[in-house]
Amino acid sequence: MKKTWGDWNLYEIAWLGLFSGIAIVLTVIMKDTLFGFTVFLTGVLCVVLAAKGNLMTYVFGMYNTFGYAYLAYVNGLFGEVMLNLLFFVPMNAVGFIMWKKHRHGGKLVMRQMDRRGLFLVAAVCALGSLSLGFGLSFIPSQNSPYIDALTTVLSVVATVLMVRRFKEQWLVYIVLNIFTVLLWVIRTLDGSPDGVLMIIMWSAYLVNAVYGYYTWNRGAKEVLL
Repeated sequence: MKKTWGDWNLYEIAWLGLFSGIAIVLTVIMKDTLFGFTVFLTGVLCVVLAAKGNLMTYVFGMYNTFGYAYLAYVNGLFGEVMLNLLFFVPMNAVGFIMWKKHRHGGKLVMRQMDRRGLFLVAAVCALGSLSLGFGLSFIPSQNSPYIDALTTVLSVVATVLMVRRFKEQWLVYIVLNIFTVLLWVIRTLDGSPDGVLMIIMWSAYLVNAVYGYYTWNRGAKEVLL
């Protein structure tokens, strides 16, 4: 079991327990769906394990991908639907293989980008978001097209960086999580029954992204030594 889950510190256990407990309480009080809760819980497990460089992140990530795609579909966020089904599903499989291949002493080998790579990432995020947002704006039932586009493009870029083991994925995730929280705040104000849980879930992701960058930054420096 130790090889599967790795070493958990007190912060990680407390963080996971806190947000899981909040999800349970809100599910009961708001009479939210059990399905929405399972999407929340697997999402939290997925990002916590990603911050630790643990392979199990892709196992929980597969369930979360299908579950979140359904919630996005019923809320008219079609960019999110396409992202999850057409991109995240295959990338979960690719990521598992790549992470399993690049390990040393049982730990994932982490990398960092140069300035040229960072500039390229920023350019792709900006141009991709504007282009996709323009396209989504023509779909009659599409909600918040440009925010939806931004979160979609950032998710694609962050996932590619994650699979390739770059620590800068977490900087992209921080921006992504901020805008996704905003996206679900809008959907909640419009009456989405799963909105509150999704806001809390993505807020949890935001906290984890900061911790993930801290962890991966140390990991990347160890490789360079």
